[in-house]
Amino acid sequence: MRDLSRVTDLSLAGLNYYFESKEELLHLIQKHYFAVIVILRVAFELALLLNSLLGLTTNVITDCHIHIAPLEMFHPDALELIRRKRHNYEQIAEFCRSPKLFLKHMDAVGIDRGVLINYVAPEVIGFTSGVNQWIADYVKENPKRLISCGGLHPRHSQNILADVEQLLRLNIRMIKIHPPHQLLFPNDYQNGVTELEVIYRAAEANGIPVMFHTGTSIFHGARNRYGDPIFVDDVAVDFPKMKILLAHGGRPLWMHTAFFLLRRHPNVYLDISGIPPKTLLKYFPRLEEIAHKTVFGTDWPGPGVPDIKKNLDDFRALPLKEEIKQQILSKTALSIWPA
Repeated sequence: MRDLSRVTDLSLAGLNYYFESKEELLHLIQKHYFAVIVILRVAFELALLLNSLLGLTTNVITDCHIHIAPLEMFHPDALELIRRKRHNYEQIAEFCRSPKLFLKHMDAVGIDRGVLINYVAPEVIGFTSGVNQWIADYVKENPKRLISCGGLHPRHSQNILADVEQLLRLNIRMIKIHPPHQLLFPNDYQNGVTELEVIYRAAEANGIPVMFHTGTSIFHGARNRYGDPIFVDDVAVDFPKMKILLAHGGRPLWMHTAFFLLRRHPNVYLDISGIPPKTLLKYFPRLEEIAHKTVFGTDWPGPGVPDIKKNLDDFRALPLKEEIKQQILSKTALSIWPA
């Protein structure tokens, strides 16, 4: 009581005036003391949670180009090329069968999110429109970490409006157009392939980004003349609100064209997958100028592509400012697919 008298600057008589007994005073002190402790504890926990969430949304590493796909759809020669080039093929097959296993692998290699690339290319690869349902089912394991990419093929659609509706219903979060494998130009809507325009308009209206393979492909039957990114220029002009990703930056033939498109069009982004990190600054020496429009990707487990961790480590070793690396590894992807 004497201590309380000293702290509150009240006399002992004054304290006795306000409280009937010492016991009543002690009871009130205990009651309100513990209430304050609880409030402070809750505030502390909320602060920790907020800091954690802020950390997640600024440091999420996204590999925007991973080929997790239904292996049973591959043409035998396409699958054999992958099998021959990957010593750990059986492990990759397990990842394609089990999203739980693949999520554990992502944890092991330091990737928070992955965009899982699928598209329709029956002639060259073997993929049918069944890839859309397949990838929609696969990502259900953890939709926050596994981002679905599907596609459509104008020449293999009986009803393009119905097929677009299915993509929307499946919540496909990116559409992939692969000109060298689909054997068409990105701007072929100007040449009578009206289905392409329907796809682009639906993507634009629904905020779904569209990725175009640019550059060459070594798969049997691929036609590399379709891989020149200049044909994406018309698409960027005609669909200015549609986010466009140039996969592989036109490598190894058309990097200058890709860089021009990135600087010309606000809606065009660069996906650096398939470019060895040690070659990246040779291909794009002014990368820092377009870092805000560049996303990290690996193209794993494509033929000859190093493991995800190797790609990530090599990228981090580049002589770039840390804020530039953070922008490419995390922030640009978060602007396209918010966490």
